[in-house]
Amino acid sequence: MPTKEAIAAEDTLIHVLWINAGLSCDGDSVALTAATQPSIEEIALGALPGLPKIAVHWPLIDFECGPQGGADDFLEWFWKADRGELEPFVLVVEGSIPNEQLHGEGYWCGFGNDRETMQPITTSEWLDKLAPKATAIVAVGTCATYGGIHAMAGNPTGAMGVPDYLGWDWKSKAGIPIVCVPGCPVHPDNMSETLTYLLYMATGQAPMIPLDDALRPQWLFGATVHEGCDRAGYYEEGDFATEYGSPKCIVKLGCWGPVVKCNVPKRGWINGVGGCPNVGGICIGCTMPGFPDKFMPFMDEPPGGKLSTKASGLYGSAIRSLRKVTKKTLDKEPQWRAKGKELTTGATRTW
Repeated sequence: MPTKEAIAAEDTLIHVLWINAGLSCDGDSVALTAATQPSIEEIALGALPGLPKIAVHWPLIDFECGPQGGADDFLEWFWKADRGELEPFVLVVEGSIPNEQLHGEGYWCGFGNDRETMQPITTSEWLDKLAPKATAIVAVGTCATYGGIHAMAGNPTGAMGVPDYLGWDWKSKAGIPIVCVPGCPVHPDNMSETLTYLLYMATGQAPMIPLDDALRPQWLFGATVHEGCDRAGYYEEGDFATEYGSPKCIVKLGCWGPVVKCNVPKRGWINGVGGCPNVGGICIGCTMPGFPDKFMPFMDEPPGGKLSTKASGLYGSAIRSLRKVTKKTLDKEPQWRAKGKELTTGATRTW
């Protein structure tokens, strides 16, 4: 029996405004097309029970791409939101936000033109316009969440993530903090699942989204790569790969899995298949606020890894030896499984 909230949600129209005009490669948009749990089609078509109707204004798929002021003016939806004519709407930001105060003229990145001056509107200006009016803001991908590659030391643009720009304590008019879904690119299902949660929440069918200190959904980023990795058992036994292609633990090849919060090994990449360590790739920490600076140089054994792997090697070698003995005993059938006139199973004969 549908709840009152679910019935009311069917009559609600929520707009999703997607800005991919930050500094990025559009990889997060591309990744989302691979989502399966749920898929973007299921979200857009309202195929999930109780999901409200949505209108997705996403440059990757939107057919409204005509000239400014024309019948198919894509940017008109963003102007409507600025005028307060879209209610409610969720703002999705892809790409890091450059500091436009660092140059005398020109701009770092923009999204459309000002209708009066015909000068480009910077991405940060759109954030200034739309953030106070959005029901929720989602930063998708590591560039938008924490700055990513563009924000590493030495960057000339002063790039930063959305929380750095708006403030880590920022909340929407609905009292919702910035929701960060990091990844380089974002995991497809992590993004679609988070968006689905927010849509249910917007219609009163879910509680406030639980976020960690880095504003990531707790149920997606509460465990480390190592805790969900198929190779974790080798680490415990101190059995490490020395070259790529080995099924063993790849910490010594540069994997940061033991300390990185990410669910990719557990979830797989598409339809539960794939994911960095699952296919032999080291974890470089792309879901963490310190990426990439604190994880470089890539493909070198992590600083703390030398001590921990040495300790694991000593402990693990003893464990491996003991387990070899145990395996031999478990690989043999019990002695009483043999035919004969005598009952040797330990049971008491009652006949």
